[in-house]
Parts: sequence; structure tokens; C-alpha cells
Amino acid sequence: MKKEYIVYKLSECAKQACRIDNELFTRYNVKRGLRNEDGTGVLVGLTKIGNVVGYERTDEGLKAIPGKLFYRGYDLDDIVHALLKEKRFGFEEVAYLLLSGELPDNEQLAAFKELINDNMPLDKKTTMNIIDLEGQNIMNILARSVLEMYTFDPNPDDISRDNLMRQSIELISKFPTIIAYAYSIYRHSIHGRSLHIRHPHENLSIAENFLYMIKKEYTPLEARMLDLLLVLQAEHGGGNNSTFTVRVTSSTRTDTYSSIAAGIGSLKGPLHGGANIQVVKMFHHLKEVISDWTNVDEIDTYLLRMLNKEAYDGSGLIYGIGHAVYTISDPRAVLLKELASELVAEKGREKEFAFLELLEQRAIECFKKVKGTKKRVCSNVDFYSGFIYEMIGLPMEIYTPLFAMARIVGWTAHRIEELNFEGRRIIRPAYKNVLDEVGYTPISER
Repeated sequence: MKKEYIVYKLSECAKQACRIDNELFTRYNVKRGLRNEDGTGVLVGLTKIGNVVGYERTDEGLKAIPGKLFYRGYDLDDIVHALLKEKRFGFEEVAYLLLSGELPDNEQLAAFKELINDNMPLDKKTTMNIIDLEGQNIMNILARSVLEMYTFDPNPDDISRDNLMRQSIELISKFPTIIAYAYSIYRHSIHGRSLHIRHPHENLSIAENFLYMIKKEYTPLEARMLDLLLVLQAEHGGGNNSTFTVRVTSSTRTDTYSSIAAGIGSLKGPLHGGANIQVVKMFHHLKEVISDWTNVDEIDTYLLRMLNKEAYDGSGLIYGIGHAVYTISDPRAVLLKELASELVAEKGREKEFAFLELLEQRAIECFKKVKGTKKRVCSNVDFYSGFIYEMIGLPMEIYTPLFAMARIVGWTAHRIEELNFEGRRIIRPAYKNVLDEVGYTPISER
């Protein structure tokens, strides 16, 4: 047998070996995807960090309600509108809140921002390694750089609360710089553009520093909009895939960098953090194939074809529509849509935004026609985030890394909680084996 054939042979054997009848999941009451039959998540832990609310339980079952998201008990809607009213950046304040459980006063917040600025520059070796190793995926470069931070940490395996907090602040501080540098190398090596390594400035917010490092020039509104996006994506409870990954790995008491790198790998997937890219690509496609952006019949016809796997990529999906928890509305999408209008006006993209809003409305109605009214769906944060990134002038290659730049706050907060509550245990679910025992056949008889 030719050795080149072995890979094909193994793959064909695995095709049958991986087959598991769907009825077996019902027979053994397996919660596929850790989801209950009604679509709710299987309760596997407790947390005091974030709360995601999309429905309420009644005697008749689940009742859909407008979505709410809470950070340490504070309604995200209240946090965002307070920041907008005072016209100030809020990501650092949210980071302080999620890490500590308390809102900072002016003195505490100022000291925290100074600490973040002090930690934003990268070790020279890390910078050189980003340059030397290059890479076509910024998420992979980010994960690799995080693992490298283990080498430069004087106490990398210390899981005391003080050391975990120090590591968390350093990660929150360095993510923007790593992503900005990685993209600069990417555009230089892949697209032949000039190489710019701009160092972070003191007295700038994380959002401002990131825009400076990525593209140097930016408007105040662009910086405020990016800050808002970071605030909205900083935390989303312990049940989302990447945060759960961080908690699972943390429960083994592995080091912080290994756990966070695992979370990055989870977020990279197109069904999780990569979804915003899918929405942007879909939107560009719809702008081309739909001739009249105001014609409901034309829009519905094409969306129904998409849902029936007859158009676009044949997936049967309308990206950015539907969420595992939210039913009537995703509060993050509501806030983005509400606050994007000012940026839309600045960029002169009112027609595109109106088209996007109409697509959201019609996609939900078309979903009802195809799937029925039993399950209610809404747009999620990804439906608008990619369009806003595009208006800010950010390249698609960093959309998912930007998600990581925000979510590192939630990841580290959950890691600290996982390693510091009483009664903690290693997370170890069970899998039921459904293959009968077979007798071993000597190699001479096969």
C-alpha cells in the first residue's frame, strides 16, 4: 500500500467510526451542545460576573422578553447611556468593574488607566517574534504571543489571587498592541504595504491607542464608537463557548497563558467570534444582488432562497440573525443600532445603513415563514458590529481579534472566579460509549 494512500484510508475509516445515530442522543438523554430540549443552556456553574437574560420561565414554559445584559449586577444599558451622557471612554471602567466587582471612583480609575498604559508596550523579543514569524491569521499570532508571555513572566504558574490579577491587567493592556503589530506585519508581508510599528501613547484610552497604532489618524467619533464596541463585548456570562473554555482549562489549575490561548482558539471559530466577518461578507453580497434596496418583495424573495439553501453560500443561514439566549432582542445590537446613526452621518452611509436595518426586519419575518413561529429570533450583536468596524476604517482581518481584545476582560474575570470560589472542582463532564465490545484479532488473521 502506498504511504500517500494512508491518509485517505484513515479518513474513510473515520467516516464510519464517527457516525452516531441521532436517536441515541434521545435514548440516553444526552444534552447535545450542552443545550436542553427547549434550547436553554444546561446549568453547569454559578457566577457573579455577568448575566444574560433573554426569556423568563412561567408555568406555561419559556416566555420571550426583551434581552438584558448585566455586568456585576449593573444593567449594560445604564452603563452605556451614562458614558454617552458624560461623553467619556468607558472600557477601562468596565474592565475595573468586571475584575473587582465594584465601580471605581475617579482616583481609582485614574490609577487603573495609568497601570494599563504602563503595561501596553511589548517586550522587545515579543515584538521581534511577531515580525519574524509573521502569519496570515491574526488570531493565531495573538494566541502564540500570549503563550510566549509565559516565558517572560517571573511567576507564570502562580495562581494566587494577587498574581492572577497582575496577569489579567497585563493581558488586557497588551492585547491591543499585539493585535496592532500583528496586523502591521500582515499587511506588509501579505499585501506589500509599508511597515509601521507605532508605540502606544500615554494618556490615551485603549480605543484611542489602538486606532493610533492601526491607522494613526482617527476622528473622536471613531474612537468613541470603538470604545462602545469594546464595552458591549467585554463580557457575556460564563456559558458562551470561549469563556467556558477558559473556565474548563482554569479548573485544571493550568497557567493563565495556556488557558487564555485556549479561549482565543475557541473565539476564532466562525460560529463564535468569527460570525461578524460572515455578516459583512453577506451584506456586501446582498448589496450587489438586490437591485432596489427599498423593495421588500425583492429582498424577501432572495432571503427566502437563502433560508432554503438556494442562494448565497447554500448554508441556509442569514448571518447575524438568531441567538442562543436572546429572543425578542439582543441588547448589544439595540445599543449599536441606536448609537451608530451619528457615525453613519459622519461617513455618509445613510442608504447602506437603512438597507441593513430593512434586511434585519425582513430576515426576521422570512425566518418566521420558513421555520414557523415556535422559535422567536432577533438580530445579534454581529449583525451591526462588522458594518461599524468597516465605517471606522478597520480591516476585516482584525474583526475577530477586536472581539478578543474586548472579551479578554471577561475571560480573566471568570478565570479569577473559577480559581477562587469555595467548592471548586475540575470540570469533567461525561460521555456515554455506544459501541459494543469486540474481540481482538491477531494481525496475522486480519
